[in-house]
Amino acid sequence: MAILLHRLGRWCATHRWTVVGAWVALLALTVTGMLTLARPLSNEFSVPGSRFEAVLETLQAEIPEAAGQTGTVVLRSDTPFTPEQEAAVADAVTAWEELEGVTAIDPFEAQAALDGADTELADGERQLEEGRAELEQAEADLQEARQQVTAGLEELDAGEEQLEASAAELEAGRAQLEAGQAELDAQVQQLDAAQADLDGQLQQLEAGVAAGQVPPDQAEAARAQIAAGQAQVDAGRQQLGAGQAQLDTSRAELEAGEAQLAAGREEIEAGRQELQAAEDQVTQGEEQLVEGRAELEEGVAALEAGRRNAALSEGFRLVTQDRTVAMTQVSVADAGGLIPPETTSGIQRVGEELAATGLDVTYSKEITDDLSSLLGPGEVLGLGVAALVLLVMLGSLVAAGLPILMAMVGVGVGLTGALALSQWFDMQSITPVLALMLGLAVGIDYSLFLINRHRQQLRHGMPVRESIALAVGTSGNAVTFAGLTVIIALAALTITGVPFLGVMGLVAAATIAISVLVALTLTPAVLALIGLRVLPRRARTALGSGDDHDTAAEDARHRDTHRGWAAVVQRRPWLAILGVLAIVAGLGYPTGQLRVGLPDGSSEPADSSAYLTYDTVRDEFGAGANGPIIAVAELDTPVGDGETALLTAQADLGEDLAQVEGVVRVLPAGVNEDRDVLAFQLVPEGGPAEASTEDLVNRLGSAVQQIGDERGAQIGITGQTVANIDISAQLADALPLYLLVVVGLSLVLLLLVFRSVVIPLFATGGFLLSVAAAFGAVVAVYQLGHLSAVFDVHEPGPILSFLPIILIGILFGLAMDYQVFLVSAMREEHVHGLDARTAVVTGFNASSRVVTAAAIIMVSVFAGFVWAHLPMVRPVGLGLAVGVLVDAFLVRMTLTPAVMSLLGERAWWIPRWLDRVLPDVDVEGARLERTLAQPAAAPDPQEEPELSPSR
Repeated sequence: MAILLHRLGRWCATHRWTVVGAWVALLALTVTGMLTLARPLSNEFSVPGSRFEAVLETLQAEIPEAAGQTGTVVLRSDTPFTPEQEAAVADAVTAWEELEGVTAIDPFEAQAALDGADTELADGERQLEEGRAELEQAEADLQEARQQVTAGLEELDAGEEQLEASAAELEAGRAQLEAGQAELDAQVQQLDAAQADLDGQLQQLEAGVAAGQVPPDQAEAARAQIAAGQAQVDAGRQQLGAGQAQLDTSRAELEAGEAQLAAGREEIEAGRQELQAAEDQVTQGEEQLVEGRAELEEGVAALEAGRRNAALSEGFRLVTQDRTVAMTQVSVADAGGLIPPETTSGIQRVGEELAATGLDVTYSKEITDDLSSLLGPGEVLGLGVAALVLLVMLGSLVAAGLPILMAMVGVGVGLTGALALSQWFDMQSITPVLALMLGLAVGIDYSLFLINRHRQQLRHGMPVRESIALAVGTSGNAVTFAGLTVIIALAALTITGVPFLGVMGLVAAATIAISVLVALTLTPAVLALIGLRVLPRRARTALGSGDDHDTAAEDARHRDTHRGWAAVVQRRPWLAILGVLAIVAGLGYPTGQLRVGLPDGSSEPADSSAYLTYDTVRDEFGAGANGPIIAVAELDTPVGDGETALLTAQADLGEDLAQVEGVVRVLPAGVNEDRDVLAFQLVPEGGPAEASTEDLVNRLGSAVQQIGDERGAQIGITGQTVANIDISAQLADALPLYLLVVVGLSLVLLLLVFRSVVIPLFATGGFLLSVAAAFGAVVAVYQLGHLSAVFDVHEPGPILSFLPIILIGILFGLAMDYQVFLVSAMREEHVHGLDARTAVVTGFNASSRVVTAAAIIMVSVFAGFVWAHLPMVRPVGLGLAVGVLVDAFLVRMTLTPAVMSLLGERAWWIPRWLDRVLPDVDVEGARLERTLAQPAAAPDPQEEPELSPSR
């Protein structure tokens, strides 16, 4: 490896402009890609397949209007809101909803509806009572009408019976009349026959008289007899006429009776029709009464459901009682965890217009998050401190600026390339910041190690290009292996199964890899360009005059085993060990109180709009209003039609959810079109990051299962606290495997580097001390509030949920860096023939100055992020700063010399079979130096002439 790197360094120094041009072209390419492809970053943390993510996906699919990214706007007034201000807010809500995908709530209109709920319920109850009274009166009226119809029918039936009797009588009278008429007609026929007989007798008599055949006396007697018969006939006819007159009178009476009977029948039929119509009206009234009863029961059920739902949301307000503070929600659909910058600026632009009405408007962090900037004043200050350290150590502005320039190139290529890839991969705001933090720190350090080795070699008279190649072959070897440990630790974050953490690790690992490549290629090229100007003017003058007094004095100091910190430690190793353990114990004691969470508005700067909004909502509307828990119920059977069925179903589930300890109120949040998915907002007692809310989520986990079984539903929960618990649980499950992979691979690397079993194991053990100190410092400051004024922590809270695993991974990689840089120098001295104890001191003296500077630089860079404009970055910066400080100065520069001094030669023990199996990576460059000590081959005539120190 050392020989390959030596060749690479020599080639880069020879073809310096080619190398510089390639890196400039690469930087231009990545910058162009960033400008054309980069998407806005996000603060949304998602874990596909987790509980909260699955519920959120259901909510987005079934009730998308309840799944949008929601921000809060708080409106304040020194005096109660005026009608003009309320009208201005209504206009602002309208303007917000004109923005693409935005829905907003008019707080005054919504509060009026909430305030009027009791009145509406009372009015509804009064209307129900009136309806009940009307139904009862209608029922009584219908019962009376039914009785009247029944009585009328009975009367009609009696009249009809009388008519039938009269009809029978009339029929009998007509029969008698017909019989009398027939008898009278017979008598008339008899009289007609008698008349005809008399007329015949009289004709015969007159004929006989005329013929003289009848004597006069006989004729007279006959005539008298005929006259007597005629008189009888006439008397009979007179009697018959009287009888006919009687019959005609009876017939007229009968016909009159029949006419009366027909009129009676018509009257009864008309009465029956009237009664039928009345009965139809009664039947219709009874049907209406049944419908009225059903409507009344529906009204009662609706009133009861409304009362139950009102009880669930009792105390919920959007406008305070004194009407000086109002809160409204602005939701953006399909925001993907981040409200687009153009939408947030539009929301704030509309809100600014409210200031003219005397309103003070603030916004939650979802609306005010500005993820467009990666560097802030703190980070710049950290770079300034690093530059000062470099200037003091290197004594030359050119040399001091070179490591920073190399780090900026590496970070520039890495970050712009990563941001260009954000077109295809979701990226959180902390991802490029973490890469920037690490890239700057290791980029400066890695270049510094090469530059320092190169400067030392130049001081000893080595030609520039040869020195560059040797520096890359030796220190570059250590840089490569040190970088590999960091890359392994970061890339291994992918095995956690948390996508955003994997992306974070890969982006940072890629940035570290690019920083290593910059150190191994661009740094040699630039060193070749600047030549001897990498040395201070005094050193160049001394080198040109052949004065090596300063160099000899420095070499003597390195070889002096009685001077330096390592010599002090070696004289009192147990005291050094106990001192380190005591300091680490003091720093690490708060680690046991570690509680993790996700950032909320309480972690924002005290004077920020986001914190003012969070604090106002907490004070005026309750802490739980800042982060409600969302419950989504998937019903086995859809809710029936009608508003009452929906309200009842919501009340049934809502009351069960409200019984869970810690739930203050339950608010229905929506229903899907198929009416088989219901959403609820559960408002907890505490804020989203408080321990009480975390306890509530744990209780809800089992409670919703039981409620779902009883109600025939599958109920899930989501929200910030749920996400925190799920992410923390997944990270806790992944941590053992992560540590196994990272520590295992790093131990193999360290075994290759140091060819020792003891040193890699001790290096790992020392890392645990650094982690404990880093965790303790973070918990003490950001969770317990110690030194809060110094670190601008106005409201302590839980630690970022993924900070522990990130801190462990990064610190492990960086700790191995310092282990490699320090102990490889000791091994180099040991390989060159010094005994183990002497090698500890001389190796330490040779490398401690640059390691000290590198550690101070790294601590400075990390510390600059303690006051970063992104609050979630701050604890990461502090943890890394304290971790590196403890690891470099206590563990690696104090504990390591003490332990190695006690172990002596045993520190380098390795089984012979393992020594034979392991490849020789020659990290200290001993084999390379032996190769270079051999007679050199003839120079390549195409190469440029070598720069000598005198030049």
